[in-house]
Amino acid sequence: MFSVRLRFTRQDNFAFVTVITTVLIALGWPAPSVADDSVTARVVMYHGYSKAIELKRGNARAVLCPQAGGRVLEFSVDGQNAMFLDDEEKNWQPGKPGPASAGRFDYGPELTVIAHPKTWSGEWTGEITSEHSAKLTSPREEAAGIQLVREFRFITHGKSVGLSCQQTMINVSQEVREVCHWGRSFSPGGGICLIPLGDRPSKFPSKYAMYEEGAIINVRNKDDLIRERDGFLEILAPPRKPKLGFDSHAGWLGYVMPNNTLFVKRFATFPDRVYNEAAGLTLSVWYPTGPRIELEPIGPRERLQPGESASFTEDWWLLSHPFPKEGQSIDLQRLREQVAKETAVAHKIAN
Repeated sequence: MFSVRLRFTRQDNFAFVTVITTVLIALGWPAPSVADDSVTARVVMYHGYSKAIELKRGNARAVLCPQAGGRVLEFSVDGQNAMFLDDEEKNWQPGKPGPASAGRFDYGPELTVIAHPKTWSGEWTGEITSEHSAKLTSPREEAAGIQLVREFRFITHGKSVGLSCQQTMINVSQEVREVCHWGRSFSPGGGICLIPLGDRPSKFPSKYAMYEEGAIINVRNKDDLIRERDGFLEILAPPRKPKLGFDSHAGWLGYVMPNNTLFVKRFATFPDRVYNEAAGLTLSVWYPTGPRIELEPIGPRERLQPGESASFTEDWWLLSHPFPKEGQSIDLQRLREQVAKETAVAHKIAN
């Protein structure tokens, strides 16, 4: 019996590290021991997952999960995590369905899409592609006919570090498929969600849709926990019904958390294209009573011929921002200016 210890420094060829790590992930072996803290992409144990991919850049950290659904388990800046990660996931077992929390993605339209359980919670292929980026690829599901590739990389804007999350939908069937991107990430509950209304009028009388029982979509609402102020809709706490839909084309949303952190998602919108969710939504929020909130950017309809693909990008940013004290309100103009200054405009869709 013999052992080999591998030590990589910043002067080593990162491509060699990437090849070794990718092979080990594919074989299910543990990653090589890396003694140098300067290495910023590696395979780690995390929350019960043995093949998690950790990316670091400055004060930002992302941890990806190829073993169950191709998700983001952590996106943090200065130790503040934007993701809600369920403790029950620590009991995850290969081949068995379990809770899928944290940074989830999916594709729709929700009410008519073909079921794709392997893509949703099955094992993906993970690959480290550079010091600050990685790629996750879903298994093929012949019935659904869509394969997904998710690419994650750190981006910068001034002093801010963000995480760019691009999902590519590939038609691997022999038929035309109509799909749309659907972000479904969980963040810790208890915060205030902000939907900028933008400069285009909403088609909803209340400027949002509320999903009632039996798939009824109510567009005439009045809820004391959802208010319009200074060009925003503020969701102050869990409303009467948790699932809400919006048709804003402002291209971003904000979520102010009680830990004085602002989570921003930026994404492109396309006013002249068809959005094929039932209510024509560009964005959805699910805010039930409990420990989590779901923040869901939605992409436009992509009509894919066999072999065609389409991509959609969400750019995530975490900024320092005070949570309002009891009886006070968020300074929305200040928040708008901060988002414009400290985050970059989202990418366009690439077909």
